[in-house]
Amino acid sequence: MIKIVKRDQPSRAIFFFTPVLAIFLTLVAGGLIFFILGFKPFEALKFFFIVPIADKYGFSELLLKATPLCLIAIGLSFCFKSNNWNIGAEGQLTFGAIVSGGVALLFYEQEGFYILPIVILAGAIGGMLYASIPAILKTYFNTNEILVSLMLVYVSKLILDYLVVGPWSNPEGFNFPETRQFSDSAKLPLLFEGLRIHAGIFLALAAVVISWFVFYKTYLGFQMKVSGFSLKTAKYAGYKGKKMIILVFLISGACAGLAGVGEITGPIGQLHREISPDYGFTAIIVAFLGRLHPVGIIFASLVVAITYLGAETAQIFMQIPKYTGQVFQGMILFFLLASDYLLFFKFKFIGSKK
Repeated sequence: MIKIVKRDQPSRAIFFFTPVLAIFLTLVAGGLIFFILGFKPFEALKFFFIVPIADKYGFSELLLKATPLCLIAIGLSFCFKSNNWNIGAEGQLTFGAIVSGGVALLFYEQEGFYILPIVILAGAIGGMLYASIPAILKTYFNTNEILVSLMLVYVSKLILDYLVVGPWSNPEGFNFPETRQFSDSAKLPLLFEGLRIHAGIFLALAAVVISWFVFYKTYLGFQMKVSGFSLKTAKYAGYKGKKMIILVFLISGACAGLAGVGEITGPIGQLHREISPDYGFTAIIVAFLGRLHPVGIIFASLVVAITYLGAETAQIFMQIPKYTGQVFQGMILFFLLASDYLLFFKFKFIGSKK
């Protein structure tokens, strides 16, 4: 007889094991889906997860996709650790891209080493300003930060759409919804000739190192952990909750804004309608798959990034719908949440009594 009993204390080993279990179950379920669709499961999984990164160019594309996911997930981990739910990173990415793109267009006919740092700083500030809206509304008007941050995503996308179609549109672009190409001084340098991976990866790595130091070596990190475990305990300890809410949202918005900078100042070098394939939403999966740990987020961003590449490769070679990548992302989250059940409950085998 099997009985489900509650654990006395969540297992730390299972805490880090369940993401691996979720990935394994996703592969199994994905193979089953491919079989139902009439494809050979192992061949389809090979095209989905191995073929896209089988050469140097494919691996560089993996890093290119993983960079914004890692940056945004690092920022979200500050919010989630302190029990604040920022669901609008996609909007903060978009607004950061708008602000940095506006600065880049301002220096359109200028060259200089100082332009790129200004563009990067503008993107971070843009993301911070946009993230401050749900933070301030929650702090002083007790609004729900989930709803506010989510609705602001669509506002930022509409602002972007208006700008690239209207006042910022390229006068020589034949009415395509895009801006002029930025000057070379406003673009992130490419790391290798013939590849699209750019210096934005160093921003992500810097965010990982800084977040690790803050989480595990500073008093602020301790405050976030306590707030995440229990808001009542944090208040009793004298922590200032309002300042904490605003601070973590600003950090999260800055990281999302930097991700937006990387998307428009990298290989593309301009603002256009579709600057992000929903990186802001996908990064939520990355944050939890990485257990809100900076190092875990690096590996999680690589795992989730390959679903973007795999969907494109499977569509080209096997005519599998490109939205299969989103199905895999959803399955990862579903199996992660289901596997987390093992954190708090365990199966106990009970022998039958005579």
